[in-house]
Amino acid sequence: MSLDPDLLQRIEAIQRGGHEKYHQKLRAEGKLFVRERLARLLDPDSMVEEGLLARCADEGLPADAVVTVTGKIGGRPVAVMANDMTVKAGAWGRVTIQKIQRIQEIARDAQLPMLYLVDSAGARLDEQFDIFVARRHSGRIFHNQIQLSGVVPQVCVLLGPSPAGAAYMPAFCDLVIMVDGHASAYLGSPRMSEMATGEKVTMEEMGGARMHCAVSGLGDVLAATEEEALALVARYLGYMPRSWQEAPAAAPARVPAPGRPIDELVPAEQNRVFDMYRVIDRLVDEGSFFEVKRLFAPELITGLARLHGRVIGIVANQPKVKGGVLFSDSSDKGARFVWLCNAFNIPLLFLADVPGFMIGSQVERQGIIRHGAKLLFAVAEATVPKISVIVRKAYGAGYMAMSGGSFLPDACIALPTARLAIMAPEPAVNAIHLNTIQSLEGEARQAFIREKRREYEEKIDLYRLASEFFIDAVVPGGALREELRRRFETYAAKPRRPVRRWNGVIPG
Repeated sequence: MSLDPDLLQRIEAIQRGGHEKYHQKLRAEGKLFVRERLARLLDPDSMVEEGLLARCADEGLPADAVVTVTGKIGGRPVAVMANDMTVKAGAWGRVTIQKIQRIQEIARDAQLPMLYLVDSAGARLDEQFDIFVARRHSGRIFHNQIQLSGVVPQVCVLLGPSPAGAAYMPAFCDLVIMVDGHASAYLGSPRMSEMATGEKVTMEEMGGARMHCAVSGLGDVLAATEEEALALVARYLGYMPRSWQEAPAAAPARVPAPGRPIDELVPAEQNRVFDMYRVIDRLVDEGSFFEVKRLFAPELITGLARLHGRVIGIVANQPKVKGGVLFSDSSDKGARFVWLCNAFNIPLLFLADVPGFMIGSQVERQGIIRHGAKLLFAVAEATVPKISVIVRKAYGAGYMAMSGGSFLPDACIALPTARLAIMAPEPAVNAIHLNTIQSLEGEARQAFIREKRREYEEKIDLYRLASEFFIDAVVPGGALREELRRRFETYAAKPRRPVRRWNGVIPG
């Protein structure tokens, strides 16, 4: 039985996309055509397209500028929406919006990860009365994203522009990968900004990929090329379950990367700098660490990894950056990552070396209390297995933010270098004995301070805390990986019992 030649010709014409001059423009910019992107992302012969013939009767609108498909990545099914920049610059029309909503509904009903390959000029103003007001118009796409949040993984790869209202598409995704030099997201263009405010700014300054990954926090991972960005999608999905009702798949265990042991990496002196990345390297399977928001608020490290093949999420202070102190941005970063892991059944490992939250008038005006409360809220709300390791110091509310004992982790354990207290000895002695210190002079003052610091340090001695069972264990660095393996294996079977309520009132 032969296929209808007219149908074949229509399909071939649609799959070619827009006019050749627009393909040439893509190539000149070093960008791939939408179907080339999908071919590189998806397993061969796994793609099923929805709405291929959409607007086929309208000249110059093949597929109405968006390709919507189901397919497989590494044998696992996914749903994908991908803008076609060769048709109307990828802008959204009335059928574009219908197709995006339809693929979201398929992802919802079939419980599939939802991927957005974004490269679009935004909405078509000449069709605005067909796309903006009604229940099934463009806003429904964002409503659907919110309904999908925490149900299935949602990943946005920003390969080009995402302007105005469309900028919210990446904002509602779990992971946003941006291609350096190509991706951009902004509510108002530089030209609009100049007209409205008089500000003159470049596109990169306004909403470029590097700015969003380092300054605004909208971007999670900065990719150098499209090929790298698409490969990162496949790697990230390897840590994710298909939906909230499943657990991430295990993988064969690998030994950690070679390097100095943890006992040598972490100095006992509380103010000496060390690199927490090296500690992470000693704990996780080699090559398994997938960092999220590396360029944003780098005083806190967040990322996915494997420990003996098991997927875990890591939240770690970084003493090399601002002493590991928590700020508003790092609080938001940590909260969002904890919510992500809790949504998709990923156990959490906290590695604490935190002096606390930043103080001062500037951060108070920025809302450090409000932002810090958001992190505390996320940690307390999480019901996945949680292990807190006090690597060195954990003072004040920083101890709580890193899931210290009062925030009920499954285990709070410490390395021998750990110290736990409301504050460090130096400021504590000054706060407690200020009047006496000011009344003394010279050597008498110094001797008094030394004695009070010694007394304070005795009170917060780690083994004294352990002897009172305030913490669950003290573990040498060389034994920490195996300790974590055993504990996570034990806690994996614990039931999850969220608080019965409609929703908590999230700070901020």
